[in-house]
Amino acid sequence: MEWEEAQDVRDDLHDICKVLGLSHIDMERIFCYRTDGSKARAYARTWAFPKIFQRALNVQAAYVIEVISRYYDKLDTDSKKKVLIHELLHIPKNFSGALLPHHTKDRHLGKTAHQLFKEYKKKMSNV
Repeated sequence: MEWEEAQDVRDDLHDICKVLGLSHIDMERIFCYRTDGSKARAYARTWAFPKIFQRALNVQAAYVIEVISRYYDKLDTDSKKKVLIHELLHIPKNFSGALLPHHTKDRHLGKTAHQLFKEYKKKMSNV
C-alpha cells in the first residue's frame, strides 16, 4: 500500500471547518493522506492517536484522515465534502485523540453529516 500526503484534502477540511465553525478541530494536528492499494471498502477513514501513545511519546492528540484513492477520487466535489464532514464528526469536541462511533443513543453520525452538509452548501451559496 502506498501513502502520500493529500494537500487537497487538507484544504477542503480547513474550508469545511471554517464555514461550519468547527473550532474544536485543530487543523495543525490533522494529517491527511491518500492511499493507493488499500483493501478497505470505505471512501475514507479517520485514525486516532490514543492517550496511552500521547503520554508514552509525550505528544499532543492528533488525527490522520485517510482517503482511499480508488473510491474517493471518483467522487464529485459535493460527495467528497460529505465524506470529509462525516470523518470530522468522528473527532470529539475535546480533541482528545479518541474517536466517536457512528451510532449512539442520541446521535446517528450519517444523519448529522447530512445535516451539516446541507448547512455547508447553504452558507457557501450565500458567499
